[in-house]
Amino acid sequence: MRLTAQEVARAVDGRLAGGLAPGTLLTDVVVDSRAAGPGALFVALPGERVDGHAFADAAVEAGAAAVLASRETGGPAVVVGDPAQALLALAAAWLQRLPDLVRIGITGSSGKTTTKDLLADVLAELGETVAPPGSYNNEIGVPLTALRCEADTRFLVSEMGARGLGHIATLCAVVRPDVAAVLNVGSAHLGEFGSREVVAQAKGELVESLDPAAPRGSGLPFAVLQADDPVVAAMAARTAAPVRSFGTSPGATVTAEDVELDGHGRAGFRLAAGGAEADVRLNLVGEHHVGNALAVAAIATGLGMTVPAVARALSAALPRSAQRMAVVDTADGITVVDDSYNANPESVRAALKALVALGRPPGGPRRRTVAVLGQMAELGDAADTEHHAIGETVVRLNIDQLVVVGAAAGRIHAGAVLEGSWERESLPVADVDEALAVLRTVLAPGDVVLVKGSRVAGLERVVAAVLAEHGGPAGPEGPAGARPSPTAKVQQ
Repeated sequence: MRLTAQEVARAVDGRLAGGLAPGTLLTDVVVDSRAAGPGALFVALPGERVDGHAFADAAVEAGAAAVLASRETGGPAVVVGDPAQALLALAAAWLQRLPDLVRIGITGSSGKTTTKDLLADVLAELGETVAPPGSYNNEIGVPLTALRCEADTRFLVSEMGARGLGHIATLCAVVRPDVAAVLNVGSAHLGEFGSREVVAQAKGELVESLDPAAPRGSGLPFAVLQADDPVVAAMAARTAAPVRSFGTSPGATVTAEDVELDGHGRAGFRLAAGGAEADVRLNLVGEHHVGNALAVAAIATGLGMTVPAVARALSAALPRSAQRMAVVDTADGITVVDDSYNANPESVRAALKALVALGRPPGGPRRRTVAVLGQMAELGDAADTEHHAIGETVVRLNIDQLVVVGAAAGRIHAGAVLEGSWERESLPVADVDEALAVLRTVLAPGDVVLVKGSRVAGLERVVAAVLAEHGGPAGPEGPAGARPSPTAKVQQ
């Protein structure tokens, strides 16, 4: 971003205060005072525990040129009614200055971050691409990402999350997507939405935002929908834009054939679209990533990439975001699958299947599998049923050892016991410390251990402790699945 203080004030309906000169150039936007530097605009966001206004002086001392605030702070500031709303307005105003930018929105109950990461790598083959780090998918992360676009940026990839109706519509009013991709509709956040039907209504706001009456050339806009999820496929009726589909259903625009997993649990398949085919070998663990890759292929081929080019880029892409099926081999031979960032029923089942694939590689020796599972948050009235069902799934997949962490996840243990008459195979523990004590007696060289739960479960502590106690990564860079991807062409 490159705007003067006066231009920022006009965009957010604010006023200059604290001696801020109208011509002061603002070139960066931050919400953390520790990230402030010369030319930065520090947005003083209110919070449940901390008010950003308390850090206004620290931001200016660190070099920030101005503060976006709801009141005068004693230093240079743009004063507005609501800094959070002003951040959205500022991003929208900046994107209006980039008419050639292709804006892509991605949503879904699971897989958004991985799909966004893959797409950023693939589109980097075509031009400068800006994508968010991690899960910057809300009313703060989306505008911050948009404000990093420059005049020569060709693609903006926006991950869009929602915790209620209207949230995605708000984000779309800022980004104004040219491409809208909906991956799936699952059980995530049922406690906030109330039902899967309401989740679908919220996710569909993305395709509703497409405006085919304002064509942008090169086939834009268009929607991308999963053909195998009938709830998602039905969203075609909610947009007048052309629809590209992905999946295994007959008639899907982009499909995968001959899917198989290698000895490291990574999927290979034949990518097919528009009569062209090419082989793909993903560097991501788990068959469920095939769907994410197909969504990327549907977007990229819609933007003009050939199937062989997409296949090559998908095969070269490496994991970007931490704690999402990150596989690390310890020095003493334990394989740790870190999927501790978040959890919902669909993603837990996918991770468990990936664990089994790692433990039973084709043509290789069988390895003992251990699942350390914590709470799946925000499931509302469905929490008991969904946790119980995960316990049943663990038994049906014949996973060797289950460790259930925390009372909120207790129904996972109950489901396993009732399904398989398990006693020693399922161990409920009160917290992370007890889980680590159990793992010290359970884990042995050669084991594969999956660690997964919602953020509130804090299971990233389990991963850190297991790695520390077993010698850390096996090599200076760890295994292939744990390395970050190159970012020379992609701003993230």
